Amino acid sequence: MRKPSILHTLVTCALLLVIFTVGCAPKPTEAGPTKLLVFGAFATPIEEPWDGVIHAALLKAEAEGKIDYEYTDNIGYAGDMERVLREVADQQKPAIIIGDAFGNEEAARRVAADYPNIAFAFGSGLGPSEPNFSVFDNWIHEPAYLCGMLAGGLTKTNTIGVVGGYPVPEVNRLTNAFIAGAKEVNPNAKVLVTFINSWFDPAAAKEAALAQIDAGADVLYAERFGVIEAAKEKGLFAFGNMSDQNELAPDLVVSSPVWNMNPTVEYLIKQVASGAYTAQDLKDFSMVAKGGANLAPFHATESKIPADLLAKVREREQQIKDGLFRVDINEQQPAPVN
Repeated sequence: MRKPSILHTLVTCALLLVIFTVGCAPKPTEAGPTKLLVFGAFATPIEEPWDGVIHAALLKAEAEGKIDYEYTDNIGYAGDMERVLREVADQQKPAIIIGDAFGNEEAARRVAADYPNIAFAFGSGLGPSEPNFSVFDNWIHEPAYLCGMLAGGLTKTNTIGVVGGYPVPEVNRLTNAFIAGAKEVNPNAKVLVTFINSWFDPAAAKEAALAQIDAGADVLYAERFGVIEAAKEKGLFAFGNMSDQNELAPDLVVSSPVWNMNPTVEYLIKQVASGAYTAQDLKDFSMVAKGGANLAPFHATESKIPADLLAKVREREQQIKDGLFRVDINEQQPAPVN
């Protein structure tokens, strides 16, 4: 048998060495999935509770590592929304643009139509638009009803005040639900309603609240930011809106109808990430049944609520959760005095 040559042996060893080295070398680390870029476009300052709730949900998703998040607030209603949205869509190319439409409704929809590959999800009182414009709203009339029950039981003067932004459907349904809750507990309660015709004007909201106090109101519902400051100055009970606003006056803010945007944001992220996104009305994700709405904790004010009143409210709350009690959706403008 012929012996292998020295050259052949060296070549064979070299090949074995290469194979061994390649086989034992660490494999390149696979890159993790790219996070979606989500952009928030807000007409008002982020301190305004409506936009603040959306912003908080997006910050939470970012903190959990689910998205990258950037935003612009205080865009206003003078025509800048369309410019901002187009700049963002062209330059940053986010997977999702989310914000509030309403006063910028037409502008947001025009931009969405020109960028069909971006998912748009905007607060709106109108319907979705194919293929990529979804809508949501603050369907927190159920906890607003519960706050009304509390207000009706806490008032000593039988006069309650509500200060709202504009008399549009989403504000009207909260106000009407609050009034209905107050009337259930206290049929003799009189509810004063003032609209300041602004989404964010704390000074005007405070002034309207003070006028209601002068007219006898001793419990206030702060549908707009600024009302709680008036209640704090006068030492009166108040209810916040959209988020738990107890920290604004810990001994006086009894509760708030809380809007939780986390279920909506989670759903949007999953839909876009899976390539299954379609334009739709996301209404259900803002309801109590899906965790999108709830009654804020009472904190230090719980000891000030009569036990029988608290029991009634807790019973109604459970009935709403169980689907045994339905709060009417009334979007008609409430009268100044109810």
